[in-house]
Amino acid sequence: MADEVKTLSAQLAQDPQSLVFLRLGEVLRKRGQLDAAQRVALNGLQRHPHLADAHDLYARVLADRRDYEHAFDEWDAAARIAPTHTGALKGLAFLYFKVGDLTQAEAHLAAAREVDPADASIEQALAMVRERTGGPRAATAESAAPLEDARVFAGLDGAEEGLLLLDAAGQVLGGALRDPAGRDVGAAVAAYLAGVSQEAARAARLLALGAWTGLSAEGESGHVHLAQPTPETLLLVARDRATPLGRLAFLARRAAQAAARWLERQA
Repeated sequence: MADEVKTLSAQLAQDPQSLVFLRLGEVLRKRGQLDAAQRVALNGLQRHPHLADAHDLYARVLADRRDYEHAFDEWDAAARIAPTHTGALKGLAFLYFKVGDLTQAEAHLAAAREVDPADASIEQALAMVRERTGGPRAATAESAAPLEDARVFAGLDGAEEGLLLLDAAGQVLGGALRDPAGRDVGAAVAAYLAGVSQEAARAARLLALGAWTGLSAEGESGHVHLAQPTPETLLLVARDRATPLGRLAFLARRAAQAAARWLERQA
């Protein structure tokens, strides 16, 4: 395989515009040389920004690094460029599976199967998703810290800012929100959001949409997404406009899982 890397590297050096970088990056990734694989993928993306395969390669490298949020961005970009790209569909399914959104995982796998029904790995993944009765539970090692000192969203992108957890009465349970001037507006926003989950559930019922799982809104300066960690709580995630709505929903699912675990430890 070392000879293959040398051969592919030489070919790429001779023709930097060549698509051989896709094979080279994948070989390096499989060897565990993630730094080198990432450099190859990024250089390839700079030369071919509208190539779905390039985004797919970079996403796989990021996933190997456990940088799932940015991997989501890359697979989402690949799927936007080529909606039938099986690598992107399978990658997004994998990420949705990791955060426990089995509905989205199954939908993306089903779409991938329609494109490539001969891919046995898709059928295996579908079977695994359908066997699950609930999302994968995260390790509880973080609970070793005293509960009163534990941060609800510790370890998540944005941590305690741009994430707000509140109860049905509109009381802040964790997280923080600040306006552009830096003022804490968490309590005020939470008060306005009290009762939103009931209204969302009523609207979903009237429209025969089933149980609601999330609400997204776009603004001039940013986006927000609402989710329900538990039936008695509500989660708000706010980010600037640079964050795609798809990634915002993904962040919200991760934050909701973290909040649900935190609430369980408080019980």
